Amino acid sequence: MRRSFKIGSAFVGLIVGAGFASGQEVMQYFTNFGIWGAAGGLLATLLFMFLGFAFAQLGTNLQAVSHKTVMYHIGGRYIGPIFDVIITFFLFGVAVVMFAGSGSTFQQMFGIDAMIGSIIMAAAVILTLLLDTKKIISVIASVTPYLLGIIFVILVYSIFTMDISIAEANTIAAQQNSGAPNWVMGTLLYVSYNLAAGAPLLIIMAGGETDRKVAGMGGILGGLMLGALILLIHFGMFLKIEVVDGLDMPTLALANEIHPFVGILMAIALLGMIYNTAIGMFYSFTVRFIPAESKAYKPAVVIIGIIGFIASLAGFTTLIGKVYATMGYLGFALIIAVIIAWIRRNKTRS
Repeated sequence: MRRSFKIGSAFVGLIVGAGFASGQEVMQYFTNFGIWGAAGGLLATLLFMFLGFAFAQLGTNLQAVSHKTVMYHIGGRYIGPIFDVIITFFLFGVAVVMFAGSGSTFQQMFGIDAMIGSIIMAAAVILTLLLDTKKIISVIASVTPYLLGIIFVILVYSIFTMDISIAEANTIAAQQNSGAPNWVMGTLLYVSYNLAAGAPLLIIMAGGETDRKVAGMGGILGGLMLGALILLIHFGMFLKIEVVDGLDMPTLALANEIHPFVGILMAIALLGMIYNTAIGMFYSFTVRFIPAESKAYKPAVVIIGIIGFIASLAGFTTLIGKVYATMGYLGFALIIAVIIAWIRRNKTRS
């Protein structure tokens, strides 16, 4: 169970970056639909649990050392390369969103210009990737329980201090930026692009695990924790929608309203998750083209990091709506292929 929990926690930690932990993703794909966002959260939990289980078991079955192995397995000689390219470049897109999210966090919490905040995060990520990334999975996993605790505190606060009716909350929620036309599509898009982002690391971790049950349970636990976070963040923001209306970092605003010290704890959690996710994404993207042992690796890290920072200037909320929604639609094909491959694999074993 300990090995399973580590796999699940690291899976969650990689996905829960700027958009997720800040509440901006949950706002656009769940809370925007009011009380129906809760139904979306439950559906997302079930999907994350099953697909996390399927991805993890495929990684173990194939003893994968990169996502490329699994992508070629489920897509074949012709579709596999397409999946590989789509996921690889989405990794870069998510990393860019992390830089933009760090800028918004620094600005909202500490009054530091958003561009300066993004520069600080970009520099920290680049320097880390130039040094050592071997312990990144353990670091990512360690932050997840801390974030769950902070989000739970915010939910309890929201429940006991709600000042408006459910009908009023629904009206305000409907005015927020939306990433999908309805709650069902919002849920499917959300699960799709998050799996596309988290699958590479989950596959690699599962590939290093020889026990299929341990790997599968890790995927299930990761999905369950993701679902719990979605629901906690959704209810926390929905019950205090008038407070977070139009903000880039809604959960940060709620934490700050409880007490400035809680706001600081939340800001630290946010920056930690952003940092972890950005490292995981940029590293996965870079080594897909240039091995870490290569002499070209370090110059590539610097160049790619600078390009990522420039791209992040488009803005956090804008990037969340554009980058993630696009990948969400493309990810549907990946999910279908994974389900088919998992079913075939289990039929073969039986």
